[in-house]
Amino acid sequence: MKTFQTLADLAACVGQEVAVSDWTVIGQSQVNQFADATHDHQWIHVDPEKAAAGPFGGPIAHGFLTLSLLPFFMESSFEVTNSRMGVNYGLNKVRFTAPVPVGSRLRARMTLLAATPIDKGGIQFTWNTVVEREGGDRPVCVAESLARFYP
Repeated sequence: MKTFQTLADLAACVGQEVAVSDWTVIGQSQVNQFADATHDHQWIHVDPEKAAAGPFGGPIAHGFLTLSLLPFFMESSFEVTNSRMGVNYGLNKVRFTAPVPVGSRLRARMTLLAATPIDKGGIQFTWNTVVEREGGDRPVCVAESLARFYP
């Protein structure tokens, strides 16, 4: 995990890949829990037998499950010591560019695109996050996300 002392130290990294997360496994129970939480029980996600005969040869994770891991990838990859709080501020762009078969290992590469001062001494960071599947030939998700951090 990378450690930055101040928000200014992180802001100085605009244009750079700041962090690469550890790998995390996407299991069927996680997919099922996400389906329960979102009421999205499409068979391609939650019915392994039917999904085995489907276009991907087995169940795949919801795209929004992959997207919901962005805060985890960020929090597990770097910290700002002198920051009391960070909040998700939204997204500018999102693409789900490849399926995530259940059992896949994912990680994220985070590049800092912009750092903009905001109220109360905070900074809004714009990130390009590329989520990779181990062994995959292209990313599974590419997202431009916004996070606000406060000292």
